[in-house]
Amino acid sequence: MTSQSRREFLKATAGGAALLGSGGGWALAQEQPAGRFAGNAMVTLGRTGIQTSRLAAGTGFEGYDHSSAQTRAGKASFERLMRHAIDRGVHFIDMADLYGSHEFVAEVLSGLPRDKFTLLSKIWPRKEKWVTPSGGARQEVDRFRKELKTDVLDVCLIHCMLNDRWPTEYERIRDELSDLKDRQVVRAVGVSCHDWGALEVAAEHPWVDVIFARVNHKGGPEYSCDNTPEEIARVLKKARANGKAVVGMKIFGAGKLVKPEEKDASLRFVFENGLVDAITIGVTRPEEVDDTLERMAKI
Repeated sequence: MTSQSRREFLKATAGGAALLGSGGGWALAQEQPAGRFAGNAMVTLGRTGIQTSRLAAGTGFEGYDHSSAQTRAGKASFERLMRHAIDRGVHFIDMADLYGSHEFVAEVLSGLPRDKFTLLSKIWPRKEKWVTPSGGARQEVDRFRKELKTDVLDVCLIHCMLNDRWPTEYERIRDELSDLKDRQVVRAVGVSCHDWGALEVAAEHPWVDVIFARVNHKGGPEYSCDNTPEEIARVLKKARANGKAVVGMKIFGAGKLVKPEEKDASLRFVFENGLVDAITIGVTRPEEVDDTLERMAKI
């Protein structure tokens, strides 16, 4: 993309406050989105009061063992990717302890205004070879904040809920996150769901502020979803009616929906049916940021 077309694209699609690179510095730009669902337009996440870009830059594609495709590519590659996303007005950053992305993000944001970014991370609650959980949330959140070099974490989720018993199984984590929220160390709390029962409970549970939900127009396990598109739509509409913020993930089927028409159909499904507040896409190349923003701006 030429610098001329790049500027034209930013003018056409940027929404809210976008941080734009200019020479060696960073300036704040106010632009209006071209489409109803522009990815760099500002949205409010449910009833949290948190305002952020509709598109989140996911840092956990193929995430496992405290790493991801983005972090395994190295810090220079990670910084180029994230700064490109920021340059396009994407300032919602989706992280997790599982991905090992905190310190990478901290370096990218060094010297930039903290209040222009929404930082979301997730606590892995089960013992693995790469982590021994405390059983609560205080130690984890304190470590996350140190790694991110921030006093406040905007959103903290319990990562990868696998059944409908999660409120009881992870009661201590919930209680400690509630305490951290009361002390304004964390602004909003919730869960990421990888199970149908877990999602149904999250849609109704009063503790939940934010839900990460697997959703696309294909549905089913083949496309990394927990039920049919119709059933997922029903529950996500209920969640939003209950004031929950819903962030859609697996919009492109965890990399299986690659054809342009498939991507467009999935984006239309989640936005035109009012299923989500925002979406997270695990981009690995700057071109993927551009492609997603351009598709969202056309809806």
